[in-house]
Amino acid sequence: MSKFSVKNYIPFLQWRNEINKSSLKADLLAGLTGSIIVLPQGVAFAMIAGLPPVYGLYTAIVLPIIAALFGSSKHLVSGPTTAISLIVFASISEYATPGSNEYIQLAILLTFLSGAIQLVMGVVQLGTLVNFVSHTVIHGFTAGAALLIIFNQLPNMFGLPKNNSSNLTENLIHFVEHLPNTNTASLTIALTTLVVAWGIRKIKKGLPNMLIAMLIGSIMAFFFTKYGYSVKLVGELPSHLPPFSAIHFDYALVRRLLPDAFAVALLGLISTVAIARSIGAKSGQLIDPNQEFIGQGLANLTGSFFSSYAGSGSFTRSGVNYESGAKTQLSSVFSSLFLVIILLFIGPLAAYLPISSMGGIILLIGFNLIDMRSVKLIMKSSKREMTVLVITFLSTLLLDLEYAILLGVMFSLIFYLQRTSRPRIISLIPDPVDTKRKFLNARKYRIDQCPQFKIVRIEGSLFFGAVDHAERMLANYRVGKETHLLIVGNGINLIDTSGAEMLVRVAEDWRKKGGQMYISGLKKRARESLYRGEFKKIIGKDSFFDNKEHAVAEIYTQLNKDICKNCSIKAFLECKTQEIENQIA
Repeated sequence: MSKFSVKNYIPFLQWRNEINKSSLKADLLAGLTGSIIVLPQGVAFAMIAGLPPVYGLYTAIVLPIIAALFGSSKHLVSGPTTAISLIVFASISEYATPGSNEYIQLAILLTFLSGAIQLVMGVVQLGTLVNFVSHTVIHGFTAGAALLIIFNQLPNMFGLPKNNSSNLTENLIHFVEHLPNTNTASLTIALTTLVVAWGIRKIKKGLPNMLIAMLIGSIMAFFFTKYGYSVKLVGELPSHLPPFSAIHFDYALVRRLLPDAFAVALLGLISTVAIARSIGAKSGQLIDPNQEFIGQGLANLTGSFFSSYAGSGSFTRSGVNYESGAKTQLSSVFSSLFLVIILLFIGPLAAYLPISSMGGIILLIGFNLIDMRSVKLIMKSSKREMTVLVITFLSTLLLDLEYAILLGVMFSLIFYLQRTSRPRIISLIPDPVDTKRKFLNARKYRIDQCPQFKIVRIEGSLFFGAVDHAERMLANYRVGKETHLLIVGNGINLIDTSGAEMLVRVAEDWRKKGGQMYISGLKKRARESLYRGEFKKIIGKDSFFDNKEHAVAEIYTQLNKDICKNCSIKAFLECKTQEIENQIA
């Protein structure tokens, strides 16, 4: 196998040359910050999934390394997430008691199946499917997810119990009901951490602002607890590495879990690519969806053999990674290695990290994820795009994550099909003032037109979905006394069989009027579609021209000269030439 092909299959060989002393320092700091952030998250997500807390930490160690090495995004961090954890719980809680050995085995089997599905989708190049997730959908999804992150951290910041529901309304009601019980010490630590992190970033971007802020928060927590205040801390952590786990295959179980595995796989892929693209839009990096599919598939497959449950890209940790100044995918690897060190050697010290401090950091990350500049541009540029943005945003807040993205994609496709199914057809007229008679839009200029000859330009593809609209629009030009029609085809990108058959019908209708339909300037792809199906022969080989100037010159010779003699419009240069020749004669 050649070196080139090896790099195609092993992405980290492509970016290893980007690693230097500066990038290593940045990745180390970003990885350290990310490892501290993931500590309470891993525990909480595992509990949401119905698993013992330690399984969330196993997932946070194994998945980020594999996904980073085999993915394409420099800043994406994979691991346990809220949405995937909820789906895991919903999928297998009906088959086994949460937390039991049987439940754990089902979760690991589900992870293996979803990873296999993701890997196959990546290998067969199905990553292009996510191209239907437009930037507008991503911005709406990002803004909604950022607000969810912010709302979910409010109880941690205020020192209140969390509702652990996926319903935003329920969580807000629960938060408001418990607001009178606010822990002043926790809120003070959270706000101090947030302000310090924000202030350091404003003063000097190169400093590890989040890490410094969390250290200050930990010091504050130490003094608060010393003087009798209650501050919720991360707590004692397990101190061993992810053990090997044998996967128990059973045909009946696989058959039952396969639909759920598809749901986990698809949600993970859509979310991961959306997150990678949203971070990539900020960093200026292009994302390869197929490679992300492969990276996520290998991560879940590998993780299933090391006591991990299904995961995907994380908005929060990816945002932390980017904001912390990560330069390469090594930051995710370092994050996992630091998490191992924390678990093995300094677990007791990490246990004193205040949850409210991390709440303040994550709140800041949530605000930074919202790209207000792009949102404002979308709101101003198009009503359709604004509708997609608002629908995706509200769906992200009110519905499950996968439905939010699917709704945004669905409405994007609906509006896209509306546009493509209605190709723009413009009537053209020669400019009587310009000596070269350039063509103008007839709707903008009220200029008399040739009584025998119509010229229209089609902008858009002539495919089965657009044929009805295009044929009805072209029929409007047959109602007058004109006998010749020229279709300027420079803007036609594609002609399928339905479009070709429609052009044949239009040509036949113009023949019945005693004239002809002509086409000029067709692009190679559209022209070949007519040639392969012999539609060119049916329409008439003499009806095709390379450009509209040659077409006009030839069509003019086919006009009724008796009508031309009595015509005062003189729309074409040929009319003027003929008039001069008649005067000389």
